[in-house]
Amino acid sequence: MSLPIVAIVGRPNVGKSSLLNIMAGRRISIVDDMPGVTRDRVSTPIELDTGFIELVDTGGMGIEDTDDLTDDVEDQIASGVSQAALILFMVDAREGIAPLDSHVARLLRKQNTPVILLANKVDMLNTTGEIGELHKLGFGAPMLISATHSRGIGDMLEEIERRLGDDVGESAPPEMMKLAIVGKRNAGKSTFINTLVGEERVIVSDVPGTTRDSVDVLCEVDGTEFMLIDTAGVRKRSKINGNIEFYAHHRAMRSIRRADVVAMMIDASLPISQVDKKLAGLIAEQHKPVVLVVNKWDLAKEQTSGEDYVEYFEKVMPELKFAPVSLTTATEDQNLRGTIKLAMQLFEQANTRVSTAEINRHIEEILVMRGPSHKSGTKRPKILYASQIGTAPPTIVCFVNDVRSFDQGYKRFLVNQLRERLPFDEIPIRLLMRKRRQVDRKPIEDTEYDDE
Repeated sequence: MSLPIVAIVGRPNVGKSSLLNIMAGRRISIVDDMPGVTRDRVSTPIELDTGFIELVDTGGMGIEDTDDLTDDVEDQIASGVSQAALILFMVDAREGIAPLDSHVARLLRKQNTPVILLANKVDMLNTTGEIGELHKLGFGAPMLISATHSRGIGDMLEEIERRLGDDVGESAPPEMMKLAIVGKRNAGKSTFINTLVGEERVIVSDVPGTTRDSVDVLCEVDGTEFMLIDTAGVRKRSKINGNIEFYAHHRAMRSIRRADVVAMMIDASLPISQVDKKLAGLIAEQHKPVVLVVNKWDLAKEQTSGEDYVEYFEKVMPELKFAPVSLTTATEDQNLRGTIKLAMQLFEQANTRVSTAEINRHIEEILVMRGPSHKSGTKRPKILYASQIGTAPPTIVCFVNDVRSFDQGYKRFLVNQLRERLPFDEIPIRLLMRKRRQVDRKPIEDTEYDDE
């Protein structure tokens, strides 16, 4: 069951994004004094006393976008409004009725959708004249709120519940795979999402940096629902200009952390750059399953092959050498669903548990093949036993007699061997070494290690 959509609309700079953030209890939309920061529809589930809603932040109506994307922004607003069960029409209480407020009001009166008028920025009790004027907009008495200072929010939430009645969602949206689409600017991330969804869910433009917020988009492939997260294009820190780009970059990094799987999109027409390598390192640090998506494959397939790309990636991004590669052309809908199915396989791998007995059997085989180096003056290194203590990522702890003997080189060897033997062949494994306690078990086997 989908949640009822409550859309926040209004002219630019009246506080729509601040309201979404305060209702969500965290920063989701970028907030900046510059009008027109929000372009795409940004949404999040919100829990009320009686159920759940899907809250949608829209771009400012009537804004002249600096990158000539005005029509695209307006289309996103219109789509959000048309799908809404309830509209929160926000105005600036301090300024009274501006011409653009009247423009928004005329558009909303054409909709057969209930509207709650919100007079925002009521930080002081000296706006009586301006508030009285707001009745002329035709939506009754406004509710007085301050999104910045959380004033009037409780009363507003009660009114939303009253207006929606039984239409409020009974339960939270089910847990599903969250797939973050990340990569450099203009790699085709938004086109990938729109093609999958079958509508212009996010704005696509040749203008670099069109996407600013991280946008969650619900999608379905072969009956399985999942969440796509469109992110701002990653670029060098030295080239980030102003607060908007800084927060867009920050949200892209946060999207990687909250994603279950990452699709790292790479432009097939360009060589791997330092930005790509840096991004690969960040994904590896988070131990995220990742699909390396080679987009715009139609521009490169005559000059190279998929096998060549796999070898190329292993050389330039060795930290992700376990990651599968998918060749796509988003503009032509080539292999997009195959990429999603691959991501779902990684999601399943990351949430798999393996018995302690099976892990220890494989550890014993690996130790026979090669054990850790026995350094002079230290105890002969032994692994007493190992166990999986977590999923997403699969986390394996080895209890040992001397942690110092298990250096990074040997731990990499151990992880690679475990990946080949366990159902984690295409995802990262987190390996922990812990010193044994008195109650720990005996060593797996008193084996003479064959050091390489």
